Amino acid sequence: MAEIGTGEVVVDGIRSPLVQAGPGEAGEAAVFLHGNPGSSRDWEDLIARTGEVGRAVAFDMPGFGQSQAPRSFDFSPEGYARFIDAALAQLGVQRAHFVVHDVGGIFTWPLALEHPGLIGSVVAMNTGLLDGRRWHRVARMWRRPLLGELVQLLTTRKRFEDGLTADGAMPLPEAFLERMWRDYDRATRRTVLKLYRTMDPPYPASDSWKGALASLDPPALIVWGERDRFVPPKAIERIKTALPGAQVVVLPGSGHFPFADDPEGTAGAIVPFLRSRLG
Repeated sequence: MAEIGTGEVVVDGIRSPLVQAGPGEAGEAAVFLHGNPGSSRDWEDLIARTGEVGRAVAFDMPGFGQSQAPRSFDFSPEGYARFIDAALAQLGVQRAHFVVHDVGGIFTWPLALEHPGLIGSVVAMNTGLLDGRRWHRVARMWRRPLLGELVQLLTTRKRFEDGLTADGAMPLPEAFLERMWRDYDRATRRTVLKLYRTMDPPYPASDSWKGALASLDPPALIVWGERDRFVPPKAIERIKTALPGAQVVVLPGSGHFPFADDPEGTAGAIVPFLRSRLG
């Protein structure tokens, strides 16, 4: 395992904690983008492993983890994509091998349109394309004015854990749950509502994203927790319309957070893929 370093990246006054390993000046890097809820710390294990073969970086998305997002921030997928692009430019990353989870993928796909040369390869983990007709049940509640605020207000530690673990059917490490709960403060809850309310399914730009990614057809790997109740495995076929050459690895005992509930299986799939790109 490589030694992990910490720091921060600042874009338009937004300060985001940074986790990294490997050669810090390399212009090519594995870039890990977390989902909701989550932070750069989700990736510490994979970054330490990847840092042995190349540069690996992760940073908090605005409004998540320990990063604060001003009210003026554009909470749409395109807004987050612009933040990612600017953050990578500041870090000197000119070519990225994206490892994306949950909405981290949705933040990445617009880059295929605006900055196709940035995308070296993609690892898509339990994520989506916004081309479906419906969100999952909790997201539908978040999207409704007043109801979403009420749901967030009534989210206790117990309800939070039950939601992430499918009422205990898919247990997650206690330290992981506790860290995510500490990060899930009022500002993050407001960020979640703002983000999901920008994303009307099917999202108008989703076909353009798919077309741009399919035209690039970058080297790709799809890693999926088979027991995900938020984004079930049937979504893999939709992801493959955008990444037609992708290899697929399904982790049978895993849920929505494979890097947390099956870290060895996840690393066993992802690290060799990244080694072949970065090495």
